[in-house]
Amino acid sequence: MDADFILSGSPALADLNDALNTLGFRRRGDRYVHPRVPFFVEFPRGPLGIGKDVQIRAVWRVRRGAKTLALSATDSCRDRLAAYYHWRDQQSLAAAVAIALRNRVALRKIREWSQREGHLEGYRAFLAEVERLRRSRRRGGRSPG
Repeated sequence: MDADFILSGSPALADLNDALNTLGFRRRGDRYVHPRVPFFVEFPRGPLGIGKDVQIRAVWRVRRGAKTLALSATDSCRDRLAAYYHWRDQQSLAAAVAIALRNRVALRKIREWSQREGHLEGYRAFLAEVERLRRSRRRGGRSPG
């Protein structure tokens, strides 16, 4: 229920507060909340990393004319799998599966990363769920989301 942003610079806390206040967000501890937004915003310290991998390259995303740097689909999938691997968070596994079903992801890269992280069994569970839902789709079943 949060959106994390890694800042490339080091803005003063007052400047960050001012910028988010203009959007209606208010600081509560280490997060920013908005009365009409169902998630909160955080700015964790960098570097950007997924598990032990800190060699992450963000990609440009364009939506409705707005351009922003974000994780690739493969890295978004790995990020959700990291939560699944480390906290056994089933919602994160479901999110990783949904990302893999809706986007092209580099399964080999995900498998190799999972192995380096010591979670090859978790990767196998992820892959089995992806394959199960793909088969279900081909038979006319509905996919999540």
